[in-house]
Amino acid sequence: MPLLDQSLLVRLRGEFRLSMKRLLGDLCLDLENQYADVATSLALPVPYFRYLGRSLGRDAYAHWKVVGWIEALNDLVYFIDLLQQIREEQDVPEFAAQLFAECQEKFFENSYLEDLFPRGSAQASGLERRLNQLCKRLTQELTQESLCLVPGLPMLWCEAHKIPSWSVAIQLGGNVERVETVGTMAMGLGGDSYEAPSSVKRALKQSAGLATLLVRANKLSVKIGRTVTPLCTMRGHRLDWSWQRRPSTVAIETEAGPITVGQTLVYKEDRQPKTVAATSTTQVTRINRAWTTIQEAWPEGHGVLSLLTTRIVPLKAKGVVSFSYRHSPGLSFINCFDRGNLDLVDDLTHENSHHHLNLLLRKYVMYQGDRNQQVFYSPWRRSLRPFRGILQGAFTFTMGAMLFERLSTWASGVGGAARWKRAGFTEKDLQRARFRCLEEVESVRYSIHDLEYASWHLKWLTGSGKQLVKQLAATVEEVEQSIELHRKAVLASKFGPALRKHMKELQQARELYGPGRLSRA
Repeated sequence: MPLLDQSLLVRLRGEFRLSMKRLLGDLCLDLENQYADVATSLALPVPYFRYLGRSLGRDAYAHWKVVGWIEALNDLVYFIDLLQQIREEQDVPEFAAQLFAECQEKFFENSYLEDLFPRGSAQASGLERRLNQLCKRLTQELTQESLCLVPGLPMLWCEAHKIPSWSVAIQLGGNVERVETVGTMAMGLGGDSYEAPSSVKRALKQSAGLATLLVRANKLSVKIGRTVTPLCTMRGHRLDWSWQRRPSTVAIETEAGPITVGQTLVYKEDRQPKTVAATSTTQVTRINRAWTTIQEAWPEGHGVLSLLTTRIVPLKAKGVVSFSYRHSPGLSFINCFDRGNLDLVDDLTHENSHHHLNLLLRKYVMYQGDRNQQVFYSPWRRSLRPFRGILQGAFTFTMGAMLFERLSTWASGVGGAARWKRAGFTEKDLQRARFRCLEEVESVRYSIHDLEYASWHLKWLTGSGKQLVKQLAATVEEVEQSIELHRKAVLASKFGPALRKHMKELQQARELYGPGRLSRA
């Protein structure tokens, strides 16, 4: 089976959509039956969640917004269950210790661990209160998000169920992690948002962003203090918005749909998000050019990119690498300012590789247990990492090695120099691409050795995991054979010392962190 099997990924996406739809139904059923009292106390609108689920189209269940919403609802049900347990628990310190260990393994992508254990230890005192606070916060966020996924649906809900008015507490104070500014509401799945008038923004600053969304059969309004401002009116089948529409920016049109670009997330010097700014047309143009370069140089990789990446959020952050989340498939945060054109092509491919592997991991069990222990050396982090981190690294950087090898080949032959220049690359970038390819080949080969050891000696890999590692090994061998003819030139270039240093570090790491030490432990 090829590593870039698009037909397999299309099938897996179809199965993934169905699984997310079933999960939403199961979660609503649990909230209605097993946790009805807690759900009522939290004012969770479970019937509306069901109504929303029936209104979402098939493809929406693979959209990053909808998936993220359902995943957050799944988390909430998990914490509600814990809240019920702790209220009947006799040994709270032991409960806290077990929960602390579980949160370390399960929630490494969000702040739940810090929310429940702010001191960084299994603190039992006040745990029930912190659990309750977390459930309230998630309820508010989930309810607000549910009202924005399908524009106009809350009004139809009130009309269909003869509800005169529905009041929902919302937060409009801006959220840099969600790339939202003060007084804006993102509506629908296309990336459009609506911006409040200046008077509303001033009121929101005074209320710390707290407001109430008033839902009626034909009207949405926002209440801040005693002031009520219209947001949207339904006239027949048409929605008339009182707030200013900020349409989504489309960088690329594909057969699967548009690739949109969000606002730019700006970081402070301490590498923490600071603010949100409009994305310049220059960066949109660069993203378009990088996308086109991948399409021309590596059609197979571009096919997977077009299938799995749907939205890009630029980062303006010195020293911050691009990133993505498992619970937001298709959403990539890309550092467009602190990195060059070759890096941009690399980062788009790298984050898409995470979306790729995450889709595979939703279908196939690759390894036994989370293996949160820091046991294997990562050539990319230059530190010990959990087993899942090594698998992620080997997969994503195999894709990177393939990309750089294809770019190297694309730059060769008749017309190669012109293509390379048109992509915004320099002559130095060509040597760097070949260096990066050789560097990643060495790194991936190192980690594959560890993955194979974990498979055969530790029995951590399943049959699916073994098959994937075998595919990675075969792929990186092909890449190495192709790029090998450039090794001598790279070693003689200004990148030669860096490649030699990297190879030496890997050799030292093998001696220090070799798999044999696990057997001796």
